[in-house]
Amino acid sequence: MQERRSSSSTMAVEQCLVLIKPDGLVKSLTGDIISKFSETELIIVGSKVVQVTRELAEEHYHHLREEKFFDELIKYIMGEYHTKRVLALVYHGENAIKKVRKIVGLTNPELAEPTSIRGKYGRVTSKGVFENVVHASENPKEAEREIKLWFRPEELVYTIYPTEAKNVARTIIFWK
Repeated sequence: MQERRSSSSTMAVEQCLVLIKPDGLVKSLTGDIISKFSETELIIVGSKVVQVTRELAEEHYHHLREEKFFDELIKYIMGEYHTKRVLALVYHGENAIKKVRKIVGLTNPELAEPTSIRGKYGRVTSKGVFENVVHASENPKEAEREIKLWFRPEELVYTIYPTEAKNVARTIIFWK
């Protein structure tokens, strides 16, 4: 189900990756951020705490690889400045990306609407690193790429992307 008709127009049913970054976690902003997103009436279909590896960070930000701030960005998302945790969420619903990005605000916290998450909680460090508290998928193509990077299909209650079943041999860790 990729689209659902409403009485006035066709609305896109989307999923959007949201990351509450290390500075958001260390400042205990998780509850405030999730409460703000609840205003969108979107539903959370996936959630997990992740310790970000260098490989995951570099793949997530691959489009910024040539930027001078790339190494600082990688250190930031890996938690070298705050905590080594990120809360990854997938929001689902009509026009999810647009709704989430409106609440998140502009990337640069100094330019973001003061009532947005980044405007309210973000800052630019003396080194010029944008501590902007959250990440949100920019468009449907990026949302799909990012969700597939951060989550496996079975970690989501509902997914809009095609899946396939494969027989694989793997070791699974169980509790003793």
